[in-house]
Amino acid sequence: MHHEPVMLSEVLTITEQYPHARIFDGTLGLGGYSEAMLKRFPGSYVFGVDRDTEALRFSRERLKGYGARFESTQQNFGSIAEVPGANSFDVYAFDLGVSNMQLTVSERGFSFNTDGPLDMRMNPDSESPTAAEILNTYTAEALTEIFRTYGEERYARQIASAIKRNLPITTTAQLVNLIRDTLPQPVQRKMGTHPARRVFQALRICVNNETGELESLLKSLPAITASRNALIIFVSYHSLEDRLIKYAFREWQKNGAGRILTRHPLTPSDEETQRNYKARSAKLRAFCTNEN
Repeated sequence: MHHEPVMLSEVLTITEQYPHARIFDGTLGLGGYSEAMLKRFPGSYVFGVDRDTEALRFSRERLKGYGARFESTQQNFGSIAEVPGANSFDVYAFDLGVSNMQLTVSERGFSFNTDGPLDMRMNPDSESPTAAEILNTYTAEALTEIFRTYGEERYARQIASAIKRNLPITTTAQLVNLIRDTLPQPVQRKMGTHPARRVFQALRICVNNETGELESLLKSLPAITASRNALIIFVSYHSLEDRLIKYAFREWQKNGAGRILTRHPLTPSDEETQRNYKARSAKLRAFCTNEN
């Protein structure tokens, strides 16, 4: 499976000041960041966590050649305080994007480009409601709020109302076709992106409680890193995530927890976005604790 980590060059450059680091990869995914760090920094150790059982199996097989230098466990990064030795790392890296495995396996229901069941759970073994269950059981008002808050969808109310008129909806293709039929054609022509992108993003965030997990992580990190000079790196992909990270970094710096390393977020090069389209919306922010 092809997997190209987003803004990898920038992540490695920032991490170079910690060549013998203990690295916490909070979004292990398919192991792209972890493998690159293990290769670039021979004296490093990486501990990776992910909630996706399939991604963990893939990354463990991919990185088994590194022996004791790599370890992993199934965990949500929002529960970082529960990870043994969470306060012992020098680098904490988080890529908040969706992995290629989730997007390309139609049965996972993440992609608006392939037909499959509307699942979207990052941990397919969890008991949390699927995207289909949310669409079919939530009120139009609740769906409108989800689409507006997590997808910043201008036509949230119209789409939510159309969904409730056309139940049941169980597949990605059904939802995509409904959105195409609901949005005015002139609006779709001006969008410059897939008309279902915002709704799919909103559902994914809701299904996986992504905002709640990120908020929990941002609350935990200052205490976890209080006794160390640690590097914290985030790569985010939409404005809701980026705002939470930006304001948290500002608050940490104001409280004397450390220093913001990226006054403005770093963004991918033109060459990278041409090579890897999913990188186009990425923003990288970094913070160094206990360094004022």
